[in-house]
Amino acid sequence: MAQICICDDEEGILKYLKKLLRGHQVTTFSRGVELLAHLESPAGDRVDLLLQDLRMPDMDGIQILQRVKEKRPELPVIIMTAFATVDDAVRAIKLGAYDYLTKPCPNEKLLGMVENVLHLRRLAAENRRLREELAGGAPEPIVFASPRFREVYDLTLKVASSDANILVLGESGTGKELIASSLHHNSPRRDHPFVSLNCAALTDTLLESQLFGHLRGAFTGAVANQKGMLEESDGGTLFLDEIGDVSPAVQAKLLRVIQERDFIPVGSTRPKKVDVRFVAATNKDLQREVAEGRFREDLYYRLNVITINLPPLRDRPEDIEPLARHFLRRFAARTAKDIHTIAPDALDALQSYVWPGNVRELENVMERAVILTAGSAITADVIPLRGVQAAAPPLPVPARQQVMFALEEMERQHIEAVLKGNNFNKSRTAEILGISRRTLDRRIADFGLMGE
Repeated sequence: MAQICICDDEEGILKYLKKLLRGHQVTTFSRGVELLAHLESPAGDRVDLLLQDLRMPDMDGIQILQRVKEKRPELPVIIMTAFATVDDAVRAIKLGAYDYLTKPCPNEKLLGMVENVLHLRRLAAENRRLREELAGGAPEPIVFASPRFREVYDLTLKVASSDANILVLGESGTGKELIASSLHHNSPRRDHPFVSLNCAALTDTLLESQLFGHLRGAFTGAVANQKGMLEESDGGTLFLDEIGDVSPAVQAKLLRVIQERDFIPVGSTRPKKVDVRFVAATNKDLQREVAEGRFREDLYYRLNVITINLPPLRDRPEDIEPLARHFLRRFAARTAKDIHTIAPDALDALQSYVWPGNVRELENVMERAVILTAGSAITADVIPLRGVQAAAPPLPVPARQQVMFALEEMERQHIEAVLKGNNFNKSRTAEILGISRRTLDRRIADFGLMGE
């Protein structure tokens, strides 16, 4: 279903065309100024096609067409008029109109033209997507409305042009990889690779092989030479997620790469030069890790030239609604469903939730909601957050300790509920919560949740 706007001063024509195009979402306007105001609003960005009368009482149709093309040059426009002249047709098409119809328009001709326009539009969108995939993909948009995250985004853009190594800190699911990608795509290295590696997902042996590459025969199963991610990201950016989980042995080798700008593949004795910008991320307190001897101090300072701290979603509630709508559009398009709104009760449920899994959990919740929704709006019954609220009852402790305890207790209860709901399947639970399996294991141990 496409979003079509029709602008005509005849009420009968508007009703007739809206009925004829009932398979699409149709919005009608009887004045040019009303149409232009709609196209300049956020809703105007979602319009797929405009049917425009050439003779309007308040504005000339050609003038409207010119304004539309200034605002939305890619928007296809079909001109309609009862006063057909060759000059009008040529002028409108030169200004960017897709085609020209004379009223009264035959149903078959109008419907055929509309479907052709929408088909070409779908093909163009698919071609853009394929080109982005072949080029390594466009960066994921960063969606926010809060002043708190505006500070983070402004700092990201400010430091992107430098070549300094960046340390991104924040809880799981706050968008650390998204910030790393934005740093890369706004830097002079944007035309070179952006490579991401989750350090917590690999054993030391596999991590070393993935980072540095190996020669054939270096270890059992090494049947061919393999480039490591350092070599693959040469000239670009290497994002090391969960850097706090890297072993001391691998830390020492990473330090050499940063200091000497070279590395030695596993099984080799010859160093290879490499030019890489490092962006590292963790949800751990690295200063504590350094103090307790689990993370090298010299590596910490090499990686922590500039720090970007990402606030948890509960500390920026203004971002919940725009993020939810962003994920709705993404998953509705992916599933080819005509879902375009979030009902007030569903929005209330989203905004009253504490979000222990942060933005990643919100993304998972919206994907599930889109899959389960049969109508055109997300409703509260497909939002699995009932009974888990952001507020906690008063506790007989000082206010600051009370808030901290409430959030921790909320997280414990939520993790326990999801574990039980999935028969203590840890992999599925971690997926729903939007955290890694290793992080889930840590939280289970912290909270004393014994479920197997």
